[in-house]
Order: sequence, then structure tokens, then C-alpha cells
Amino acid sequence: MISNVIAGNWKMNHGPSATRKFFEDFFPDLSFPEPRILIFPPAISLLAAVEARKGRPEVALGIQNIYWEPKGAYTGEHAAGMAVSAGAEYVLVGHSERRHVFGETDEQVQQKVLAAFGEGLIPLICVGETLEERQDNRVDEVIVRQIRAALNGIPETATQFLLAYEPVWAIGTGETATPSDAGSAHGILRDVMTEILGGDRASEVPILYGGSVNSSNVSDLLDVPNVNGVLVGNASLDASSFAAIAESA
Repeated sequence: MISNVIAGNWKMNHGPSATRKFFEDFFPDLSFPEPRILIFPPAISLLAAVEARKGRPEVALGIQNIYWEPKGAYTGEHAAGMAVSAGAEYVLVGHSERRHVFGETDEQVQQKVLAAFGEGLIPLICVGETLEERQDNRVDEVIVRQIRAALNGIPETATQFLLAYEPVWAIGTGETATPSDAGSAHGILRDVMTEILGGDRASEVPILYGGSVNSSNVSDLLDVPNVNGVLVGNASLDASSFAAIAESA
């Protein structure tokens, strides 16, 4: 398993010029290549990122979203094959903002996962509960439902993917799940994957934590059993900040 995966989701930030500037600043601040670093720029900035990271294999690039159809009249969407041809190696699927802002369902998440596997994209599948669901003691129910739906029908040859636990109440709020909260959720997800995929396949899947991660809390989070990396939002937008998180790993 790849451990200490450091993933940055830029969301709707950094156009092509800002993307090039980010990498100009980021690489000099990064002193060693041990963590596997994934960066998800906006689709409009992916080609700029591909050019800017040339010669730095420790950094992989992904796209923030795909549609499940290979082509057609779907204005504003991107097919998995198009993402691959533009240089994406990974794709975020089921991010909380896709679910809760754009109304993406568990079934649509599953269709996107299958589309990603079909084109050789590695999905980073996101699951997590809202504050209301946590207060109702439904964390286990919600994340188990989401991961079962996402992995339903994946081919046995589909061995490369990542999972991210991102409690919705901790995203962009400054609130972070305690190490105990993260450890509990990650343990549940590991157990469910073992049940679905078998022990050998499940043990190879990194489970990342996402939710107000920064350079001050990343070390404590990565010390938690079954936390194999982090998915960083706001703190990934600044090159020095994101390099510091990678160094802490």
C-alpha cells in the first residue's frame, strides 16, 4: 500500500497562470519525494499543470469530476477518456460538494467510478457524513452505504483506487475530526472493504482523511491507524503551505 498520500483539491481556484506560478513556488520548497503527492486542479488548468510538473514523477495529477458517458450532448461535462488524454491520472469521485451542492446521488457516484475504471483513471472515492447525521449517530450507516454503493459492480481487475473519509461538517470550517473520530471511521471503512473485496485487495487501498487539514494537524492525523494520507482543501492552494504539509508527512 502507498502510505502518506498527500492530495490537494484546489476546487474552483487557480486558473492556468496561477497554476504555473504555484508549481514554480512549490517544487523549490519540496525537499524530498517520499510522499505520493496528488493535485487536483480545475479542469481548465489541467494542461498547465501537466506542463509545469514535467520531470517531477512524485507529483501526480487528477481531475475533479467526470461524467459517466464517453461522449455526447452533455454541455459542461468531461468524459473519463477526455481527462486521460489531457494528462489526468486520477479523478475525485463523490466529493461532498458534488453530493451536497450539486445533488449527486450514490448511484451517480457508482457510475462515475465504473467510468473511471473503464478508461484507466484511478478514482479517489469520497465518503462522509453531515453534521446532522453525526448528531443522529448515523456515521456508520452513512459511510457504509456510500462505500457499498460506490464499489458495487466494480471489476475484479480494478485494484487501483483510493478512499477518502471527509466528514462534511469539517470541510472548510476549521473544524477537524479528532484522531479518535478519524480512526473509528477509517476502521469501519477498512472492514467494509475487506468484506466486499477480500483482505488482500482491501489492504492495498489507501484511506485518506479530508477536512480542514493543515500543517499543524497533519502529523497527528497520519499517526492514526488506517489513516494512510490526507485530502487537503484550502491549505493546498498556497505552495509553501502545501509543501509544509508534505514535509510533515
